[in-house]
Amino acid sequence: MDSPKVGFLHSTESFGSVDGPGIRFVIFLQGCPMRCRYCHNPDSWKKEKQQSVTAEELLGRAERYRSYWGKDGGITVSGGEALLQTDFLIELFSKAHERGINTCLDTSAQPFSRQSPFYDKFVHLMEHTDLVLLDIKHIDSEAHRMLTGHPNENILDAARCLSDMGKPVWIRHVLVPGITDDEDALRRLAAFIQTLSNVQRIEVLPYHALGIYKWENLGIPYSLKDVSTPAKEQVEWAGKILRGEQ
Repeated sequence: MDSPKVGFLHSTESFGSVDGPGIRFVIFLQGCPMRCRYCHNPDSWKKEKQQSVTAEELLGRAERYRSYWGKDGGITVSGGEALLQTDFLIELFSKAHERGINTCLDTSAQPFSRQSPFYDKFVHLMEHTDLVLLDIKHIDSEAHRMLTGHPNENILDAARCLSDMGKPVWIRHVLVPGITDDEDALRRLAAFIQTLSNVQRIEVLPYHALGIYKWENLGIPYSLKDVSTPAKEQVEWAGKILRGEQ
């Protein structure tokens, strides 16, 4: 018998209400290839190994709260970037499905590739994934690189791949004044989303600097100190554009 896969854990949240449908047990895994300028968990970037868990251990923790989930809730795995630990995710989500637990993956899809072995594992993972929360940070590849340290071609390809699979997706976009709120870029992103057949929901998340203390504790310069949280009206305006309502 194969030994259990081990995942490297950042933290968990018992009563997540904004990371998928219903009330969810949210699992944040350690490790991320991107260096987003507004990241609120820079302490999750390195793939630290001191907090390791098995799928059975995590599901045992999660099921303590199952009575609160209702018919729509379940578990959501986020990060860092959860797709850096695809082998562990496959084991976690397959065991979750054996227990009748709804599974949701929150990802920026930066590791995505159609090359093996990643692609074969990704297809296997999607067999046990009920919903993907896909974070598209910027439609322009160079602007995406300036924001995250990486271009976005493979991320957009991941979106197309999920569409071809018919996998339900919620698109997420963080609205950062002066960086991701350009109207032309928003309309280009909206046009791209319109080419996808699987998008169930589009969420615009307002930028915030609540994690700046983590950057300071880690001694990492924070470049967006002078950027304000966008007004509610700005967020609603961006959402209407992305949903094709104006």
